[in-house]
Amino acid sequence: MKKFQLQPGFVVQAYRFALDPNAAQERALRSHCGAARAAYNWAVSWMTASWWQRKAEATYGIPEDQVTKWRPWTLPVLRKAFNEAKRTDPRFAGWWEENSKEAYNTGLSNAAAAFDNYAKSKNGKRKGRAMGAPRRKSKRKARLSCRFTTGTIRVGTDGRHVTLPRLGTIRVHERAHGLREGITAGTARILSATVRHERGRWFVSFQAEVKRDLVRVARPDAAAGIDLGVKHLAVMADSAGQIRYEPNPKHLDVSLKLLRLHSRRVSRRQGPDQRTGQKPSKPWEKANAERNKVHHRVANLRADALHKLTTRIRAEYGTVVIEDLNVAGILKNRHLARRIADAGFGEIRRQLTYKGRRNATRTVVASRWYPSSKTCSNCGAVKAKLPLHVRVFDCDECPLVMDRDENSAHNLVALAVASTTGTGVAGDLEAAKASKPREANRKTRATRPSRKAGPGRAGGAIPTPRGKEARDRTQAEALTLW
Repeated sequence: MKKFQLQPGFVVQAYRFALDPNAAQERALRSHCGAARAAYNWAVSWMTASWWQRKAEATYGIPEDQVTKWRPWTLPVLRKAFNEAKRTDPRFAGWWEENSKEAYNTGLSNAAAAFDNYAKSKNGKRKGRAMGAPRRKSKRKARLSCRFTTGTIRVGTDGRHVTLPRLGTIRVHERAHGLREGITAGTARILSATVRHERGRWFVSFQAEVKRDLVRVARPDAAAGIDLGVKHLAVMADSAGQIRYEPNPKHLDVSLKLLRLHSRRVSRRQGPDQRTGQKPSKPWEKANAERNKVHHRVANLRADALHKLTTRIRAEYGTVVIEDLNVAGILKNRHLARRIADAGFGEIRRQLTYKGRRNATRTVVASRWYPSSKTCSNCGAVKAKLPLHVRVFDCDECPLVMDRDENSAHNLVALAVASTTGTGVAGDLEAAKASKPREANRKTRATRPSRKAGPGRAGGAIPTPRGKEARDRTQAEALTLW
């Protein structure tokens, strides 16, 4: 199969629109998404059946050359096997013709990708946590989604309707003039369309090949360091010394009182129970829908605010320095987890990164171990400790006293110049060779030391060696270490 190649000067962009389907169209949408889930479950069962068969045959003493052969999980093999089974399998024979072939192809493609990711994770070729074997999707929990790559996929001439295979023409909630004008002018071409039910509504996303010219930012020679926080969503310091505070909207905190009210209403009604098979009552479904509306509004407000913030930053600065935060680890702090999740630290970094590529601007990611908050932005001295509750940075070597987030932003913008010399920025070759301070590159002790009294201190206390790490370091030394 020929691999897709982008034309010079073109990018792949998604256009997302909310749909307003009628009752018949919504039933067809749900049927297509259900067909994708059924095809996925069939592929998982078809593959795992051969695995269990081989495992059973091994216990019977059957020779290796006579056991059931491994079934490949590539998409062509799965598609061929499914096309043979759908006409005879009673699970599909009565209704498979009601949906587009793209619905079944969606499920089979997802299954092939799931098995491929599992194999790569098993063999150590995939980063991140170890992945388990693919499992069947529940009808109650599965996300409704279906992708179309062939057939009639177009936007109406009025910009208020879209046409999809077997689903026909569906009204769009907002006008799709941007995509329609690009297609008419020859600067855009639709590659695929994906329908998805999310936050109580149906959406269609068009993946299009779009011609785009680079847009020059307002200050291409300026750099900005961004320190993310909870009190202020972002504290930005630019290379000219200007400080800017972005307030934290706290969308979830504002809606918590209303959420508590709706949650109490839901808890007082008869809800579903999997153990007894009890179905939810109509009042419960109505109350749950009202509660979900509040959650959806909070999510939409958060997404809108983050997009406006990151777009504004990328339209102004030529270089942006951000931190490589361990968001998953920070969320384990039960006192701050809700507010940190509401702020969306990971989403801010993701948007700044891809929007920087869109404008051909520079993105510098500071190392996770760089002490931006502990380093004095004036003299470069590094504090040994700076607890999180201390919000003011008071340098021990010079008279500098300022907000810790502002001090951190100044240190981050200083990395914009130092990033090309191997000073600890992620992605730098010298950074990988640099050791971590305070013995951070050692493994954690498997067992705790003995607490019995010994010849050292009273009570068995182990004296802590005092080395060079306890003193304040200059910024040059800190950059070399970190």
